[in-house]
Amino acid sequence: MAAAPAAAGSGAGRGRRAAATVAAWGGWGGRPRPGNILLQLRQGQLTGRGLVRAVQFTETFLTERDKQSKWSGIPQLLLKLYATSHLHSDFVECQNILKEISPLLSMEAMAFVTEERKLTQETTYPNTYIFDLFGGVDLLVEILMRPTISIRGQKLKISDEMSKDCLSILYNTCVCTEGVTKRLAEKNDFVIFLFTLMTSKKTFLQTATLIEDILGVKKEMIRLDEVPNLSSLVSNFDQQQLANFCRILAVTISEMDTGNDDKHTLLAKNAQQKKSLSLGPSAAEINQAALLSIPGFVERLCKLATRKVSESTGTASFLQELEEWYTWLDNALVLDALMRVANEESEHNQASIVFPPPGASEENGLPHTSTRTQLPQSMKIMHEIMYKLEVLYVLCVLLMGRQRNQVHRMIAEFKLIPGLNNLFDKLIWRKHSASALVLHGHNQNCDCSPDITLKIQFLRLLQSFSDHHENKYLLLNNQELNELSAISLKANIPEVEAVLNTDRSLVCDGKRGLLTRLLQVMKKEPAESSFRFWQARAVESFLRGTTSYADQMFLLKRGLLEHILYCIVDSECKSRDVLQSYFDLLGELMKFNVDAFKRFNKYINTDAKFQVFLKQINSSLVDSNMLVRCVTLSLDRFENQVDMKVAEVLSECRLLAYISQVPTQMSFLFRLINIIHVQTLTQRGEALGWGRTVNKTDRDASLVKLAVRC
Repeated sequence: MAAAPAAAGSGAGRGRRAAATVAAWGGWGGRPRPGNILLQLRQGQLTGRGLVRAVQFTETFLTERDKQSKWSGIPQLLLKLYATSHLHSDFVECQNILKEISPLLSMEAMAFVTEERKLTQETTYPNTYIFDLFGGVDLLVEILMRPTISIRGQKLKISDEMSKDCLSILYNTCVCTEGVTKRLAEKNDFVIFLFTLMTSKKTFLQTATLIEDILGVKKEMIRLDEVPNLSSLVSNFDQQQLANFCRILAVTISEMDTGNDDKHTLLAKNAQQKKSLSLGPSAAEINQAALLSIPGFVERLCKLATRKVSESTGTASFLQELEEWYTWLDNALVLDALMRVANEESEHNQASIVFPPPGASEENGLPHTSTRTQLPQSMKIMHEIMYKLEVLYVLCVLLMGRQRNQVHRMIAEFKLIPGLNNLFDKLIWRKHSASALVLHGHNQNCDCSPDITLKIQFLRLLQSFSDHHENKYLLLNNQELNELSAISLKANIPEVEAVLNTDRSLVCDGKRGLLTRLLQVMKKEPAESSFRFWQARAVESFLRGTTSYADQMFLLKRGLLEHILYCIVDSECKSRDVLQSYFDLLGELMKFNVDAFKRFNKYINTDAKFQVFLKQINSSLVDSNMLVRCVTLSLDRFENQVDMKVAEVLSECRLLAYISQVPTQMSFLFRLINIIHVQTLTQRGEALGWGRTVNKTDRDASLVKLAVRC
């Protein structure tokens, strides 16, 4: 009969460990079966009883089993790590062991996150899985949190280098082993503690990346007001750290997704919102308030968002971060693409960047670089784009939060809009180069491309900024504001009060304001471009609110109506989302505006064109309903006016003549009433125009007018 290996310890404890070991072996006299040990360990993790750590085995036993199971010596290393990481240890040997463990996991994780994983031979028990199964994750959490323990009034300290190794190993394990990230997310005290590790530049990037992954799977949103010294922590970040920190903030200030919007009706969501109001502000709202209370926070975000490439971090500092990326898996794909861009441009310009092997550095901690080192401009631009993505997202969320007016005042004061206007041509809407960054498995037109994502995030920010807020006039320059005033004067109508109240020192400078620049690129956008939807949304938000004749004429004079009609009729747009956004914009542009209807009739000057237009309207009334309602309201107003200009439009405009027919009105009324039910209306239905007219009164009035006329 084969004897089980003796376990360390004595007395009852030794007996229990021996029994557990015997069970793992499959019973006395049984053949060693690795699967049984791993099964026992997995059950121990789930129940908290039985085998849970490598320390419950002897080194002799683990070594013998490793020969058969090929565990790469990880259980033995964990046994040594446990022995050298006790409270009174100097951690020197502990750090050496971590250096041995790290490459065993990092190579596996690198293969996992790149396309090379398809070529690697699959193993039954990967190193990261074995590391976690033998208690490695829990042990590293304990080691990292040793500074929270006080001995005789003094807190323990571990080096930044050791913390960095622990964080790297934890992240690699999270990448490769299912369930590890979720288990870490359940340790709320550990998640809060991780924020304190961001005070050191040496551990910042690793800590931020691990926190981002953990928060991404955490069921309950973390509260930033529980982070010790949050204000001091954020205030001490340099601009580079603050930009990376925005990746974490994106998770903490956005309301948690409750599932697929299409499966949750607005009625149910409304009930949930009412319930939430009775419970007080959500965690996301509390986090937003916590950030806004940090002195200078929004100002620094605005500076980051509007910083020119020439003002960004110097070459040496950026190369230091790239060296971090070289060894940090979260950014491996990005670095690969950046390196490709650098090589292409370096070959063209005969300039080079010398990247050191991992670990190679000067005494000052910076990588070795040639005296002729020159950072390619395209890499500088991409570096800035990736930062601005995160910053613009955070600003966008804050603009939509409870403190919207406060954020609006700050953004205006710190000149975010003029700054973005100055960056529009050179960075935000720059022309694609042949070496534009494209991630693995994607192309330049993919929404995952940083170039594309920056444009979309920029358009979303403009939409949030302009929507029902008088600060929207900051999108213009002084000459354009004067043009609005002249339009009102010529039409003999009062000038818009918000225009009069606009602080001229905060508006855009240069020959064109941001809104005009947007219109220019909008008209040049290819028919199949995904930007058309977002561009139309951003421009439409400028028109939302009380109907302004001056605002409409400002856009009409720049050919917007003709562009919309070209896209709807002549290009025969097939995208339902783009069509819906264009119909919404057309409705806002034409509402109550006689000049707009004249321009419409001038462009749609044949029956053939008009039939194509009607086909687009009738093919999906969900998409075009806002335009139909706006035309109905306009028709009703025009018929009650005594004016030669209005009478001329009523007699000539094909669209007004069509809508004025009783059979047409009855058809639209029946379809508008029956096409959507409040019990089944989802977020997509709302996004497609239902509930999105200028205001609820106009929405209801349009249906009432149709009913009365019928």
